Amino acid sequence: LSGVVRSVKETLSSQFVENCKGVVQRLTLQEHKMVWNRTTHLWNDYEKIIHQRTNTTPFDLVPQEEGAGVTVRVMKPLDAAELSLETVYEKFHPSVQSFTDVIGHYISGERPKGIQETEQMLKVGTVLTGVGELVLDNTTIKLQPPKQGMPYYLSGVDFDSLLQKQESNVRFWKILTVVFGFATCAVLFFILRKQYRHHRERRHLKQMQDEFRQAQERLMREMNVEGGETLKNACVICLSNTKSCVFLECGHVCSCSECYQALPKPKSCPICRQAISRVVPLYNS
Repeated sequence: LSGVVRSVKETLSSQFVENCKGVVQRLTLQEHKMVWNRTTHLWNDYEKIIHQRTNTTPFDLVPQEEGAGVTVRVMKPLDAAELSLETVYEKFHPSVQSFTDVIGHYISGERPKGIQETEQMLKVGTVLTGVGELVLDNTTIKLQPPKQGMPYYLSGVDFDSLLQKQESNVRFWKILTVVFGFATCAVLFFILRKQYRHHRERRHLKQMQDEFRQAQERLMREMNVEGGETLKNACVICLSNTKSCVFLECGHVCSCSECYQALPKPKSCPICRQAISRVVPLYNS
């Protein structure tokens, strides 16, 4: 519904503007200062509300045309998601700093700029659009916040403009949701793709290990078929040739001459890792 603001009881008077009457008054003291950012090494603006007081008085919304319609009592205006207040007074009080204060501010990393004093009011006679829940209390029609938790609006624009603004917000959040959804799907796709590659590499490695083990078992079976003595005296490196070398000073007999020649320098025993000083040929009779 839409109507003109009219006070039920005494109106609120502005503290700074003469003949300025309203039903909602908000006084704000806001601190402005510069803060040194140690990461970017720049001075950034910082604002902080150090004091705020809001005064209200009961008011109605009456028809814009005299003698048409009924009046509606507005309840809990401060609970509105959008409350149109007009700034009637605004003044900035710059801070006075001495030379020692400036040095101290540079050392502390905070440089005050001043205090901004603001007065906002919902004036009597303002055309207001209210969106909420209408209830009948005895003979009084009241506009109050919906009990279902839906938004409550007291805006200075007309209903069509307010509806268009909300639809624009809905479209923005829908687009943002779609963008984040695509981004999430892309990240999930790359993660799953990476996991699949790792799984395929592990499976390929396991397959190679199984093939190597099967080849070893097949070689062992063939050597067993040829004779147990051949398997017993087989070189521990190639598992095919017969042991033909005695390594000194450790005395191990574990390698054939071809594998001994292929050992990296300095040559060491493949059993105990002790350095090989000399090799004695082994002759089986």
